[in-house]
Amino acid sequence: MPDLKETIAEIVDHLAPPQAEELLSFAKTLLERQEAPNQLFMKQSWAGALRDFRGRYTSGELQKRALEWRGD
Repeated sequence: MPDLKETIAEIVDHLAPPQAEELLSFAKTLLERQEAPNQLFMKQSWAGALRDFRGRYTSGELQKRALEWRGD
């Protein structure tokens, strides 16, 4: 049986570039989890980013706008 690195390399060789990039992104995520195993909470670096819209939208309207801005 081939070793794990060889198997992964073979899989990567058969992927189209977009899927290979997605695999790379997933692998980086796994590395981040490994480096910070005790991090139980989501990062909230976005907190307060929409404060400028506080007076212009209700929370429901702001949620709808955020989805539009994200393209969802």
